[in-house]
Amino acid sequence: MPRAEVNRAAEMEVFVRVVDRGGFSAAARDFRLTPSAVSKLMSRLESRLNARLINRSTRQLRLTPEGHAFYNRAVRVLADLEEAEREAAAGAAPRGHLRVNCNVPFGRHHLLPLIPAFLARYPEVTLDLILSDTVIDLLQERADVAIRVGPLRESRLVARKLGTSRMVVVGSPHYLKRTGMPEMPADLLRHRRIGWTFARLQPGWPFLKGRGTETIQPPSVVNASDGEAARQLALEGVGLARLALFHIGPDIEQGRLMPVLQEFNPGDREDIHAVYLGQGGPLPARARALIDFLGSHIRIADRALRRQRSGRWRLVSDRATG
Repeated sequence: MPRAEVNRAAEMEVFVRVVDRGGFSAAARDFRLTPSAVSKLMSRLESRLNARLINRSTRQLRLTPEGHAFYNRAVRVLADLEEAEREAAAGAAPRGHLRVNCNVPFGRHHLLPLIPAFLARYPEVTLDLILSDTVIDLLQERADVAIRVGPLRESRLVARKLGTSRMVVVGSPHYLKRTGMPEMPADLLRHRRIGWTFARLQPGWPFLKGRGTETIQPPSVVNASDGEAARQLALEGVGLARLALFHIGPDIEQGRLMPVLQEFNPGDREDIHAVYLGQGGPLPARARALIDFLGSHIRIADRALRRQRSGRWRLVSDRATG
């Protein structure tokens, strides 16, 4: 069949509906077709691609590896096609649905407070907000935009930097009164660490040692699934945690948490990015609107800690530290 005569968008739409609905009959009802017509269309698609997409049985359908890959691509293509039509019809005004993924600390302390103003500016945009410290696959999870804290590992992603934040080991005053303030990194081996339920690129905590660094991994007393849970555990005096200043800066300023071993802090930072999948096409207006809004409203200074004469720590900008 000549390429021009193949309605590839229609084939993709039917294929995606078959997968989403779990069968030919349900998809056929949605399109007011017969199940045999849908089956023939799927067979024609597989024949044209020279690949089996679905393994059929009397009870269920199972996607082949090729089917999984084609499904993920088809979902994205159909979403882009729908957005292109909407933008053409509405003069590219931001509208439609956005699925946004963000880690818990940044989401609670920086993203969520901005959502009312964003929705007031763009009343035709709706949102799904998923807060999780698990690093997701944007394509698999159908996320339009994600906020990532830390190193970016996916080359497919296009990123816009929103800020950067230093890391610091902290404990509550009553925990440190009970256990004593560590004076050297090695002292941490006698302390209790609040760790993570997920793997980190660096399992231990880095500290300055001579001209280099050393990694110390205190024994873990409890593991948390997200940064906000780790913060709360630290506030309750469970143990020491290593968290970003964008997250715990107010706790330090108000004396709820105290920095530990700052003279050995290597000053490493975690960058914060808004990311999306780069596939060569234009970014949907609704996603561009959100990224631009975050870029203009989020202010995360890379701040350091300085000890006052009183012994308390205060946050200062790098420019102020000289």
